[in-house]
Amino acid sequence: MIGKDLLAQFNYTLPEDLIAHAPALERDASRLFVYDTASNTISFDTFEHLADYLPADSFLVLNDTKVVPARLEVKKETGGKVELLLLVNEWREGDGAVQSLSDRKITVGQTLTARGGFSFEVVGQQENIFLLKPSVPMPELFLLLEEYGTTPVPRYLEPVPLSQEATRERYQSMFARRPASVAAPTASLHFTPRVFRHLENKGINKAFVTLHVGLGTFAPVSGKHLQEGRLHREFAAILPGEADSINKQLQEGKKLIAVGTTAARVLETRMGGKELMPGEDFTDIFITPGYTFKAIDGLITNFHLPQSSLMMLVQALLIQKGAQRTLKELYEIAIQEKFRFYSFGDAMLIT
Repeated sequence: MIGKDLLAQFNYTLPEDLIAHAPALERDASRLFVYDTASNTISFDTFEHLADYLPADSFLVLNDTKVVPARLEVKKETGGKVELLLLVNEWREGDGAVQSLSDRKITVGQTLTARGGFSFEVVGQQENIFLLKPSVPMPELFLLLEEYGTTPVPRYLEPVPLSQEATRERYQSMFARRPASVAAPTASLHFTPRVFRHLENKGINKAFVTLHVGLGTFAPVSGKHLQEGRLHREFAAILPGEADSINKQLQEGKKLIAVGTTAARVLETRMGGKELMPGEDFTDIFITPGYTFKAIDGLITNFHLPQSSLMMLVQALLIQKGAQRTLKELYEIAIQEKFRFYSFGDAMLIT
C-alpha cells in the first residue's frame, strides 16, 4: 500500500500535443521554468538566459557521457530480421559479452549477423534481457555501431521528424565525450556555447562527472524497487581533477547545481562526508522523498515521465529545500503554460 500511495503522488495526465517529438530549432531556445524555493516564486524564460536565474555563488556539474548509436538491425540464420538495442553501458569486460533487448524472438545458441559482416552469438537470457557475445572486440564494436547503428531515441518520442543524421546530432549534448549511454542525459541538451559564455561572464564555473545512462532511467518504478530501495545499475565516475575542482568550490561555500538527475546521482553516490571521492564504479542509488542530499543544492532538469524515479528524485530535493509546492503542482502549472515534456522538451531550474 505504501508503494502504491507513493506512486500515486507522481501520476499526472499529459496532453498528447505537449510531448516533444523534436527539439527546439536552437538548443537554448527551449523554454525554462524557474522555481525559487526560498521565495516560492515561479518565472518563465528561455534557456539562453539561464545565467540570469542562477545564484552568483553557484557552479554547475554536468554529465559528459556520450550516446552510442546502439540500435542495430541484424539477421537470424533463417533470414528473419531482428532489431537489437545493445546496452553497451552494461558490457562485461571479462567475457566480452553485452546485454541487449530484442524486438523479435531470439534464442540462446543463435547467431545474429549485422551489415558489415560482424555478428553476435546469443549466450544467455534473463527475462527480456539477452546476453550476446560479439565476433569483434568491444572497442571495435563501438566503431561499427557508429557506422551501422542508429540513435536509440525512446520509443515514446516516435515518430521523430528528423533525419538520422540530425537525430544523432540533437540527441547528444555538445560536450559529450565518453561513449556508452543508450539514452541522453536530457537536461544537458539545452546547453550551447552562448549559454556557457553567459555563465562565464557571471563567474559561474562548470565541472563534469560521468554516468552512462541505461534503459532503467526511463523505466517505471516497480514495487520491488521501492521494497529494496535500489534502482537500476549504471556506471558512475568522477575523474580526480574534476573531484578536486568540485571539492574546492564546495569548500569556498559555493552552491552546487546539478545538471540533470544523472549528474545528481553520481554526486550523491560519490559524496563521502564533506568531500567527493574520485573514482568509478556502478551505482544503484534510488533517491526518493525523505532522502537527505549530501552534495547538491539545486537542479536543472527536464519534465519527466509519470511515476518515474526521476520525478521522485526531484520531489526529494523540493522537500529538503522546504518548498511550498510539490513537483506535481509545478507540473500542473507547466502543462497550463504549454511547456513541452520529455527528452526533447523544455527545462526546469530549481534553486
